[in-house]
Amino acid sequence: MKGILVILDGIGDLDCKQLGGKTPLEAAKTPNLDFFASHAKLGYLYPINEKIVPGSDNAVISILGNNFSLSSRGQFEAIGAGFKLQRGDLALRTNFNTINNLDEGKVIDRRAGRTLTTKEAIILGKSIKKLARIPVKFIFQPTIQHRGVLIFRGGFSDNITNTDSHYLNSKGKVGSKFKFSQPLDEDDNTQYTCNILNEFIAQSYKILNNHPVNIERRKKGMMPANIILTRGAGSETPKLKQMKNWCSVAYMPLEKGIAKVAGMQVFSFNYPKLKKHDVYATLYQGLDTAIKFSAKIMKKKFKKFDYAYLHFKETDIPGHDNKPHDKVKMIEILDNKFFSQLKDYAIKNRVKVVVTGDHSTPCKLKNHSADPLPVLIFDNKKRKEKRFTESDCKKGELGKIFGKELLKKVGFDK
Repeated sequence: MKGILVILDGIGDLDCKQLGGKTPLEAAKTPNLDFFASHAKLGYLYPINEKIVPGSDNAVISILGNNFSLSSRGQFEAIGAGFKLQRGDLALRTNFNTINNLDEGKVIDRRAGRTLTTKEAIILGKSIKKLARIPVKFIFQPTIQHRGVLIFRGGFSDNITNTDSHYLNSKGKVGSKFKFSQPLDEDDNTQYTCNILNEFIAQSYKILNNHPVNIERRKKGMMPANIILTRGAGSETPKLKQMKNWCSVAYMPLEKGIAKVAGMQVFSFNYPKLKKHDVYATLYQGLDTAIKFSAKIMKKKFKKFDYAYLHFKETDIPGHDNKPHDKVKMIEILDNKFFSQLKDYAIKNRVKVVVTGDHSTPCKLKNHSADPLPVLIFDNKKRKEKRFTESDCKKGELGKIFGKELLKKVGFDK
C-alpha cells in the first residue's frame, strides 16, 4: 500500500486564553481531519524524546528514521537553496536581525519584525556581498523573507557556537543578547573559523545599520534589518537513510535540503515574494499556493513513487507570534482545501496517510516546546468519532511514539 506523510509545522499547542482555553486544533472546524481521525489509529509523538525541545531540522530527520544528532542545519539549508557543497565548506543558516547596537548587542527582534520584503532583502544582500571584506571566499544568499544562508569556501570547522540569541544554548531558552561565535574545542582551525565568522558579523552590522533601506524602514516605524546572525554550522554533509522510492513537496530551504540529502525526488515552487511588509498576507498566499501545488503533484507524479512527504510551514509562524486565531484559520484552510482532496484521493487509491507535526509551537510560549504532537495513521477503518487534537490523540490506541520509530510502525520504511 502506498503512503503519504503529512507534516504540519509547529502544529502542537497548549490551551489559549484567546480561544476559550482550547488549542487551535480543538478550536478549528475540521470535518475532513475529523473523518481521518475517526478512520485512523491515534497516538502522540515525541519527535526526539520527552526532554529535548526539537527544532525543525533534528525533528524531521528523526521522523524520517535517522539519528537526530546527524542534524546539520546550515548544510541542509544551503543544499535546499541550490548550492553544491564540498567537504570543509562551512554552511550556516542566517537571519536578518534587529539589534540596538553592536556594543550592547541587545536583540530587539530576531526576524526584523517579519516585515523585510523580498526586494529589501535582495538589496541588503547585494551590499553585503559587495562591501564585506574577509580573507576567504564566501557566499551570502537571502532565501525567503528574513532567512538566508552563509557559506565559507575552504576547510573550516563547524565545532563553533551559534550567534543567533535564540539558539545560544541547548535548552531552548531565548537569549536577550547575541554573542560572537566561540570555539568548542582547542583546535587552531576552529578558532580561525570563529575569527572569520565574527568579523563577517561585525562587518554586516556596519554595512546594514545605516543602509538606505534601513534608514527608510526606521522612517516608516519599522525595525531595521541591521545585522546577520547565524546558527546551525555544518561542514560535513550528514549521511541520511536513503529514501529513493519517496517524493517530497517542500518549499522552504531546510525541508528541501533534508529531502534531497535523503535521496527523495523533490518537487517545489517559488514561494510568493513579500512585497508590502504584510507577512501574513504573504503566508496565506503561500499556503494557498502550497495546497494547490501539493494536490497537483499527488495527481500527476505520486503514481511513480511508493511514498510521499508533504510539509506545510505556515502553521508554525502564528505560534511564534502568539496569534492563535491565525493558527486556527490556517488549520481550517488546510482542512477545507487540502485534506478534503487528500481524503478523496486516499480512499479512491487505497493510500495510507500519516498526519503529524515536527514540533509543538504553543502560542503562549511563542517558541518551540517539548510537548508531544498528535499523530494519526489513516487506514479507512471506521472507529469511534474522534478529532485530530492533542487531547484525543493522547487517548489513542497507538499511545506514545518516538519520531525515529514512526515510519517503521506504519510500514513506510520498506
